[in-house]
Amino acid sequence: MRYGFWTPVFGGWLRNVRDEGMAPTWDYTRRLCQRAEEIGYDLTLIAELNLNDIKGTDQPALDAWSTAAALAAVTRKLELMVAVRPNFHHPALLAKQAANIDQISGGGRIALNVVSSWWAEEAKSYGLQFDEHDDRYGRTREWLDVVQGLWREPRFSYAGERYRLADAICEPKPAGRPVFYAGGESEAAKTMIANQCDAYVMHGDSVEVIADKIADMRRRREAAGKPPMTFGMAAYAIVRDTDAEAKAEVARITTLDPDAPGFANFDQWLSGTQLERELKIQEYSVSNRGLRPNLIGTADQIRKRIAAYEAAGLDLLLLQMSPQYEEMERFADAVIN
Repeated sequence: MRYGFWTPVFGGWLRNVRDEGMAPTWDYTRRLCQRAEEIGYDLTLIAELNLNDIKGTDQPALDAWSTAAALAAVTRKLELMVAVRPNFHHPALLAKQAANIDQISGGGRIALNVVSSWWAEEAKSYGLQFDEHDDRYGRTREWLDVVQGLWREPRFSYAGERYRLADAICEPKPAGRPVFYAGGESEAAKTMIANQCDAYVMHGDSVEVIADKIADMRRRREAAGKPPMTFGMAAYAIVRDTDAEAKAEVARITTLDPDAPGFANFDQWLSGTQLERELKIQEYSVSNRGLRPNLIGTADQIRKRIAAYEAAGLDLLLLQMSPQYEEMERFADAVIN
């Protein structure tokens, strides 16, 4: 298993905890990522949102690409998986920018997490293009054609519905071929990913659900005549000396804060049986369905659960923790090393 983590560009992952002790600043990000590669982490995912959807839209959020460029200069081996939304970045310019960051890193460390945008309000507030659902993937397909073509060919021309290039040049190119990660659960998303990406990343879920998703994508990949892909999953991790201590931490982070941004809308949605309510509270409290994988408990319990995901075909865990620096250190000591 490879171990990755989310760079806390939003200042945390918990909607019920106001201050998680990890401010969205360059100083914190630098220290976190430098320490992470020292203690066994392989990769960091740098999310891209201009508005903070965790702590409230008026709260600070770091820019993904300038942060990635800075991290490239101050880390040595950490893979930098940077999220990119095709409707916000012209592909030819992004290809040049990402290739340059890869060169800054020493070569071979940049990767792209291609996200077909989902937040219409954000795009509208910035005056940016927002495509309806299946149109997003039409744009993403062309966008990937352009970026990959520029990184492959000395000169690249393209005539699509959305992008047109004539003998465009991207030099220097990235070292090697950067990995393209993407996620999505619609038919349009899975078809695009199976044909044009290298790795499929998923929200957190049970082993059984993840195993089914991996099997489905493997079939699609084989049908497309492409080499095998790798698979990653988001998860929120809590490792403690006892199971009771871990469960107490879950109770703390899922205790609802009625004054938190967005709670009013969530409160209207909260209904159903007690079990349904508890699941909805967990989904609201921690982003990316992070509690579903249940990487919560003692080190032995977590290692056994990770082994089950490995057996199902999972290659990469993208971990969120709080506070990230201290909890990543604890997880590395107890689980990774």
